[in-house]
Amino acid sequence: MVAFTLPSLWPRRSVAPWCRTALSGGPSLEGAVAAAARELAGCGEADLALVFASTSYGSDLPRLMPLLQERLKARHWLGCAGGGVIGTSSDGLPHEREQEPAMSVTLLRLPGAEIQPFVIDTASLPDLDGPPTPWIEAVGMDPAAAPSMVLLIDPSSTSINDLINGLDFSYPRTVKVGGVAGQHSAGHGSLLLGDGVHSGAIGCVIGGSWRLDPVVAQGCRPIGPVFEVEEAQRNVVLRLTSAGPSGTPVACLQAILADLSADDRERVRHSLFLGVGRSSFDLPLSAPDPERPEPGGQDAFLVRNLIGVDPRTGSVAVAERMRQGQRVQFQLRDGSTSLQEQRQLLANERQQQPQPLAALLFACLGRGRGLYGRADGDVSLCREIFPDLPISGAFCNGEIGPVGGTTHLHGYTASWGFLVADRSNAGTGT
Repeated sequence: MVAFTLPSLWPRRSVAPWCRTALSGGPSLEGAVAAAARELAGCGEADLALVFASTSYGSDLPRLMPLLQERLKARHWLGCAGGGVIGTSSDGLPHEREQEPAMSVTLLRLPGAEIQPFVIDTASLPDLDGPPTPWIEAVGMDPAAAPSMVLLIDPSSTSINDLINGLDFSYPRTVKVGGVAGQHSAGHGSLLLGDGVHSGAIGCVIGGSWRLDPVVAQGCRPIGPVFEVEEAQRNVVLRLTSAGPSGTPVACLQAILADLSADDRERVRHSLFLGVGRSSFDLPLSAPDPERPEPGGQDAFLVRNLIGVDPRTGSVAVAERMRQGQRVQFQLRDGSTSLQEQRQLLANERQQQPQPLAALLFACLGRGRGLYGRADGDVSLCREIFPDLPISGAFCNGEIGPVGGTTHLHGYTASWGFLVADRSNAGTGT
């Protein structure tokens, strides 16, 4: 067990914040729980316990939280199953456990924190055209006291975008990070809250003296100019225009290919995406907070899959509803680009918050070894920027985080939440 503390931030409190972590594995759930409990023995009661378990333990999930709660103490318990697990081991090093039975447990002592867990039935969401009151009642905390939220969604859930839009509508200034949990074959959900297993959506609001700062790394770089959508039908783009090449999307892309390297032309065959400019999708639901700048700023692009090409018309289908006048730019994804982009984003976060207590990472199943060709790619890079920082999380079927001031469901993304002391509220909470 490795201890991480930030006593210098809390000179007036008798109890210093702390983070304790354990990463265990093996074919037996009981063995993994016992190993984690040994690492965390003697911690005392935490305010929040975060538990991420491999879907290899899917059939045993109903036993997981009761087994942990027999050995460890925390006021609130939250987590999910994932296609892989991210955690920090007893030697203090973070790891990404892919395609193997593994469990990550993080205990957090957060003096002054206000923590509100919640469950939402995604099959019967409040009306998006109605008032925010039903959404606020479902979450259980005043939006003015809710700077950040961890949001986890079961893979069987419907209306995921409606859920995210509704929470943005009712909690417009709340940073939301999380993901869609891993899928398994057992007849129960993949979400962990309290001592039970849930489907739908769960989460917790973190407020008072603490908040989560988001970093969303989409892992792409632009190629070619920024276009404007001249004609579109639903999610199909028919024509693009720009100061340079104009015409059908396929014709525009062919013009771009002429200036690309041979390696990039090969990447276009399997790693091509479309970025939708910030001014193109919904405007932020609230004014930007100068104390917490939005990652990506005004020039942020939301990266979306290209899901089809019509060779007869040269049009492309996009995993996003498209409209005339939208700004778009073709994007390429590869491991080196992802590392370069994420290094810059994390370095920017380090300038803003040099000493977080912990970090949460919700990473796409398509990252990890498949993207980088080696293990621990995302967490190792974070440790270069934030030495000794404990990291926990899961590999997800979709990642949740803000781009351009609005929360989105992403793919191929690393969505980070850095747990930091909120000095503006340091005198509040319990």
